[in-house]
Formats: sequence, structure tokens, C-alpha cells
Amino acid sequence: MRKWFGILAGILLLIGIAGCSNSTNAKKDKPEKIVLDYAYYSPTSIVLKKFGWAEEAFKKDGIKVEYVLSQGSNKALEFLNSKSVDFGSTAGAAALMAKAKGAPIESVYIFSKPEWTALVTNKDSSIHSVSDLKGKKVAATVGTDPYIFLLRALDEAGLSASDVQIVNLQHSDGANALTTKQVDAWAGLDPHMAKLELEANAKLFYRNKNFNTYGTLNVRSDFAKKYPEYVKKVIEVYEKARKWVLENPEKTAEILSKEAHISLDVAKKQLERNDFSNPVPGEEQKQALKSAGTVLQKDGIINKDAKINSLVDELINPKFAKEVIK
Repeated sequence: MRKWFGILAGILLLIGIAGCSNSTNAKKDKPEKIVLDYAYYSPTSIVLKKFGWAEEAFKKDGIKVEYVLSQGSNKALEFLNSKSVDFGSTAGAAALMAKAKGAPIESVYIFSKPEWTALVTNKDSSIHSVSDLKGKKVAATVGTDPYIFLLRALDEAGLSASDVQIVNLQHSDGANALTTKQVDAWAGLDPHMAKLELEANAKLFYRNKNFNTYGTLNVRSDFAKKYPEYVKKVIEVYEKARKWVLENPEKTAEILSKEAHISLDVAKKQLERNDFSNPVPGEEQKQALKSAGTVLQKDGIINKDAKINSLVDELINPKFAKEVIK
């Protein structure tokens, strides 16, 4: 009898251990929380945060959702590198710069195709073209699309970064520096750029839609590897926000206006410069980034030995979006 009790106790112990193991594995199969960024240059992220769709989607799995404000691609990339966020919103070329420096990130979704940057000066400025920038002070946020846009514009005009004095300021500070004439020009970013255009009659003296790289949602590679199903779920809620934005442009402008503390006209101007039609990353984005990468390499921003094509291929990951968006 004692022998059977011993065997039974052993079986129960093994079942208990297996149960604990399964419980531990279940916990490992999902994160305790998911941290998303939101940014005023990404209207879909503002809408997503406003309506709480991510919180709703992850509540049944017992996963908390937190938000962190990114004031530029450089900040979003800092958050990704420090693991302060799991998903960060950046310009494609900014993500490429980070990837070239070893950032373990992947671009898994396109939140918009924007014309969110241009070269800007004051209404009474004598600057009319990129070539007029030689020897001038130009504000730009290093590591962001406006900065890369500036480099590409200079390159096209036969100039380089050494021909101007780049003043590294965060986007809003660059706008203020321009209006107070501390700098001669500014590589602008919406909504700050739209605000100066409408409220201060600032001149967008150089525009080029093709030099604006796509708005990409990036995930940390370790998160994507460990929680692939939750990457797809994040894309699902972003898709819900994107479709809502397309169906409700007026309401989107109102939400953006309130959240970013800008006028309704400025919000509408910003939205006019965004194309939300194609959310799946692919060859179009790869070609844009390869072109940007070539200029960045020429200017020494990306190491001359870096394999741009390989970096781009590693960065752009359409797999998750393709599984979600049919």
C-alpha cells in the first residue's frame, strides 16, 4: 500500500511540475505589456491612442498597453534602442541610418507616404533656391528625414553638408529658431512646418516629394522574434486606425488639432500632405531607401564600407503586414 501511495505521489508531483512549466511557458509566450510610441507626424498613431483600440485588443490577453511620445525619428529610435518602446514611428531613411549603426530593428508597416518635409525660410528672406544656402545657417534635427532631405537637396545642387552650417535642433526648436532669425533656413517637419506656412507666411522654397522617405512603424527585432503573433496584432490595430483616418478625414483633423495643439487649418494642411493608401512595405520603399542611402554614404553619414542593399533588405520586413492585410 505504501508503495502505491509513493507512486501516486510521484505522479502528482510530475503533473504539478508539468503544470508549472506550462504556466511559465504561457507567460513567456506573451509580453506583460506592449509599449507603442505616438507622434504628431503620424496621424494614425494619434487616432489609435485616442480611441484606445490597442488597449481593447490586448485586454483579453491580459497585456497592458503604454504610450510614449516621439518628438522626432531620432527620439523614436532612441526609445527603440533603449527598449523603452517595442514599436517606434520613424521616417524610413532615419531607420536605415540607425540600422547601419547596428540598431536591431525591422520596418514592418507603412503608416503613411508623406510629404512632411521641405526646406523653409522666412517670407522676407533672400534665399530662393538650395544653392543660396551656401555659407548659411540651417536648422535640422540630425538623424531624421528633414536632415536627410537637406543632405539630398544639397547633393542635388552640387553642395554638401560642409558648405552650410547645420544647427542641430529638435523640430519645434528649429521652427522657433527660423522665426526669430537665429538661422537662415530650416529643414521643416509637419505639423510645425504647416503652422509656419499658414501662420507666419513662411516660404517652402524647396520641395521634392521623392526625397521624403516613408513613414515606417518599426519593431525591435528581439520582440518580433519572440512575439510574432503580437506584431501582427499591433499591425491589425494600426490598420483599424488607418482605415478610420481614410473614412473620416475631417474628424481626424479635429483629433490631430486637439492632440498636437495646432489649429484645425494646420492639421488639415498636414493631412493633405499624407497618403495613407499603401500600408505594406515592399520594393517601392526599398528603392527609396537605397537612393537615400547612397547620398548618406557619400556624405559619410553611413560608413563607406556598409552594404546599403543588404541593410535595406534586412530593414524592410513585409512578412507580418502581408499576413494581416489581404
